[in-house]
Amino acid sequence: MLSILEYGAHLLKCRVPRNLPALFLLLVLLLTWQVTAAQQPPSQPQVKVNMINVCSPSAEERKEIADALGRVPRQPLLGADFEVDRGRSTMDERPGFLQTVTNSKSSAESATADWVRIRHEFGVQAMFSSVQYSFSQDAENMTEILVFRVRDPKDLMELSLEDSASAVTTPAAMLDTNTPVNHIKLERFGKTSVVLARCQATEQNPAPDQSTYEPLFQSATAIVSNYRRLLGARYLVPEELARISGAEIKGAKPMASRSHKAAKTQP
Repeated sequence: MLSILEYGAHLLKCRVPRNLPALFLLLVLLLTWQVTAAQQPPSQPQVKVNMINVCSPSAEERKEIADALGRVPRQPLLGADFEVDRGRSTMDERPGFLQTVTNSKSSAESATADWVRIRHEFGVQAMFSSVQYSFSQDAENMTEILVFRVRDPKDLMELSLEDSASAVTTPAAMLDTNTPVNHIKLERFGKTSVVLARCQATEQNPAPDQSTYEPLFQSATAIVSNYRRLLGARYLVPEELARISGAEIKGAKPMASRSHKAAKTQP
């Protein structure tokens, strides 16, 4: 069967008077085809959504979490390189190392969060290249996040452990307490993340049975407690948070003094 273009070329070779109706019909078909092609919407790329069961990961994923936790050195040889940072961020522009999925709720009135970050390098023989501890505090919640980054990632890229508590107490009191980890996350190369989180009861459903995963939570809590001590977070975090508050107070006094002087000059 001839295509439309082949048929058109065939008609052009023929005598015009004899094939004039057919040529006219061909032009109509070509115009109709162009209009139809222009009206068709462009094809949309397919979007693949991967659902992560954070309350009850599979047995294979549970083994991956256990293997990653088992590779964290309990008595690490820390390198000479380290850093300590502090700051204050608005809740909609929090630093990337504080943006994780948690069960804690943030109040709309909590416009800012004070944070402290401690990072240390591991020795060259370690599987992980660095460990980073972060502490953040807003009007309602305090959160600890411990992140281990793999030196030569092939499958596992990053291990993240998180716990949180209500801000009704002080940061120093929370750091003296062994707060249970409520969120474990494995970032994998070329694969979806593996996540285990403590899940609470809802209005429709009771709390799921997570007794199978309790050894993983206990192991993660022990790791956070150990590195909280190794990195000196118990004394560094309160000191750095006090410096943030002190900088705010010192910055407010000159402004009040200038306003007072300006008022005196007015007649």
